[in-house]
Amino acid sequence: MPHTYHGIGMTEHPANRTLWKEPTVLRLLIVAVLAEIGYAVLNISTMPVYLRDDRKFGATAVALVLTGFLISEAVMKSPMGHFADRYGSRRLMLIAPLITIGTCVASLFLPRSEGAPIEILGFVLLRLLDGVGAAMIWPSAFAMMSNSVPDAKRQQGMSLLNMCYMVGIALALPIGGLVEDSTASLFKSSTGSNSGGIMLAALLFAGVFLTVHFFVKTDAKPTEDHDEAQGLKTLLSTFKQIPAYLILSLVTFIGLGFPMTIIKFFALDEFGLSATQFGAFVMPGAILMAVMSVPVSKFGEKLGKARAVHWGMALCGAGISLICLGAIFSAFRSPVVLGLAGVPVGLGFLMVVPAWMASVADLDPAKRAANIGAVMTAQGIGAVIGAPLGGMAYEKLVPVGQAVNIPHLGHYSPFIATAVCLWLAFLISLRILREP
Repeated sequence: MPHTYHGIGMTEHPANRTLWKEPTVLRLLIVAVLAEIGYAVLNISTMPVYLRDDRKFGATAVALVLTGFLISEAVMKSPMGHFADRYGSRRLMLIAPLITIGTCVASLFLPRSEGAPIEILGFVLLRLLDGVGAAMIWPSAFAMMSNSVPDAKRQQGMSLLNMCYMVGIALALPIGGLVEDSTASLFKSSTGSNSGGIMLAALLFAGVFLTVHFFVKTDAKPTEDHDEAQGLKTLLSTFKQIPAYLILSLVTFIGLGFPMTIIKFFALDEFGLSATQFGAFVMPGAILMAVMSVPVSKFGEKLGKARAVHWGMALCGAGISLICLGAIFSAFRSPVVLGLAGVPVGLGFLMVVPAWMASVADLDPAKRAANIGAVMTAQGIGAVIGAPLGGMAYEKLVPVGQAVNIPHLGHYSPFIATAVCLWLAFLISLRILREP
């Protein structure tokens, strides 16, 4: 006899059909893939290069603009998770893509002033709105996935969303780079800027909206409590209930934030890759990570959530440390080393995220989106701290490295800071996360 999971109404057949084939899960994964491709095209592939090459922003200004997105996303994820619990995840997932479509269009028409403060401020405000949209989508998606699967498969469900993240990045970088390179002359002659990537992002978010509107028809039942004062009290109590999770999230994402805004600059400046070549370089590894996402998460289930986090953190720290050696040794200063280092980083990432999110989702079934949102807020705040520091270090430490006869120190400094934070997070995880 079919068993109905709580919240969404998905059924498990006696044959134990593969989780991703369940209609509700599959539709949610399609939304997640489209959204992640859209955000990765906009914020990782297109916007940094667009701001530097077309708007003439410096690396510090680029980092400041993208930090606006990270700040907004970080601050708003917790309240948006709370709203998803109260009013339904689907409603927020319909509003979010419309916001980002608007900011993409506005980015193209913002008056030019060669990186003047008013122009920088305009882009910061647009990215703040982007952050609100992202904050609506991700807690809602994780909460909807959590409500869509049985308890025994929750870690698998989280790994599927993690897989969508990797597939999104894998497709976004080559697609974004290809669009930028192939349409550069067309758009420069007609609009004066290489705006193909931004237009692509707008189309992707239109796809997100249409997919949610036509195919995601069900949602967890919102709470009937509409007392705003009580809602705020519940939101604040979330932060007090899970401080250890928030600390670990903060430290980890401070580290991950350091190379966030400069990773494409790094590949172009250190290895001489074009935008298309960089996307082609990243795609195989990201696709492999997507394929390995579920198997690695199943291995993590056997290890247990705490051990999966411990092992994953150690692998990530080891991989980033290998990249850092390029600051001193020329033999480690190549795309090959970068690719090899990505293997332990990727495996560690695949182990950590599902175990981490499943642990958070299990804390309180009545506040899944709120708890997930709180952890994502801590992650976002960490990225907000790390991203501008990484941008400034990449730009400002170049003369310092030259002065001490380590000329590549400046460009490698964000990765060095990442390694320090990841190893610190590993030590913290050993202290605060233990198997029951």
